[in-house]
Amino acid sequence: MTSTFLADKRSGPDADHPPPETVRARGRVRRRVLHWLTAVGFQVPALVLFIGLVLLPMLFALYAAFFRWGGFGMPSDYIGTDNFTQLFDNPVFLGDLWRCLVLVLLSLALQLPFALAMAVLLNQRLRGRAVYRMLFFAPYVLSEAITGVLFAMIFAPDDGLADHLLGGIGLDGLGGEWFADPSYVMATLFLVMMWKYFGFHMMLYLAGLQSIPKELTEAALIDGASPWQRFRNVTLPLLAPTLRISIFLSVIGSIQLFDLVWVITQGGPDHHSETMAVTMFQYGFKRYQVGYASAISVVMFGICLVFALAYQRFVLRRDLEGATTTMRGDGK
Repeated sequence: MTSTFLADKRSGPDADHPPPETVRARGRVRRRVLHWLTAVGFQVPALVLFIGLVLLPMLFALYAAFFRWGGFGMPSDYIGTDNFTQLFDNPVFLGDLWRCLVLVLLSLALQLPFALAMAVLLNQRLRGRAVYRMLFFAPYVLSEAITGVLFAMIFAPDDGLADHLLGGIGLDGLGGEWFADPSYVMATLFLVMMWKYFGFHMMLYLAGLQSIPKELTEAALIDGASPWQRFRNVTLPLLAPTLRISIFLSVIGSIQLFDLVWVITQGGPDHHSETMAVTMFQYGFKRYQVGYASAISVVMFGICLVFALAYQRFVLRRDLEGATTTMRGDGK
C-alpha cells in the first residue's frame, strides 16, 4: 500500500518540475557560462592582434639577434652573442646610451617642471585661459614629421627665422649652424622636443589639478597658508600620482625617440644626435644588417622593461595598491 502511494507520488504532476533551488542553481550556471563566453568573445580578437603584431615580432627579433642576417629569407648564419658583443664595443651605440641619459635628465629637470608651472598658471582664473590651453597643446597634435620640417626651416643657418630674430636684437653671434654644429645639436633638438611634448604633460597636470577638491585649498587658505605652502603641502602631494605617470611616460618617450631626430638630422652631424632607435634604423634599413639591428631593438626593449618593472615596483606601488584596495572594497 505504501509503495504504491510513493510510486503514484513520483509519477504525479511535480515529477517534471524540479525544486526551486535546482532551478536557481541551473540559472546561475547558465549565466556564468554566458558571461564567460562573452568575455572570451571580446578578448579573442585583441589577443590575436597582440600575439600577431606584438608578441611574435618581439620573439622573432630576439631570435634574429643571434644571427648574421640581411633581412632576406630566414636567418641561417648563427653567430651566438657576437651581435651583442659588437654592440657594446661600438662607440656610436655607447654614445646613444649617453645621449639617451642626457635627454632623460633634461626632460625631468626642465620639460616637466615647465609643464607643471604652466598647468598651475592656467588652472587659475585667467581671461582667455582656454585659448592658451589650446595653443600650448597644439604642438603635441602636430605630427613629428611636420614638427621636424618646421624647425629645420626655423633653425636653418643664415636664412632661418631663429638667426633673423637674434640678428634683429643684436645677438648675431648666438646664431649659427644649429643642427650642424656638434656642440649645439643636442641642445637644439631638446628645445624642439620640449616645444613638441610639454603641452601633453601640461594637460595631464591640468587634469590632476582639477580633480583636487577646492575645499582643501580653501581650508589651507583660511588657516593662513601662503601660496607656496598651499602648493607644497596640499596641491603637490595630491598631484603626485599624476606626476609619477608623467615621469614614466617622459622617460620611456626619451628612450624610444626616433621621429624628430630622423626628420631633422638623421643622427648627424657625425652621429652626435643619434639615438638608439636611429642607430637601429640605420643598420636595419640602410645597411641591411638586420641581425645587428635586432640586437639593438632587444637592448632597447630590455632597458624599457627593466625601467618599467623597477618603476612599478618602487614608485607606482602605492598607487597600484590603492587602486587594488579600492576595487576590493567596491567588490565587497
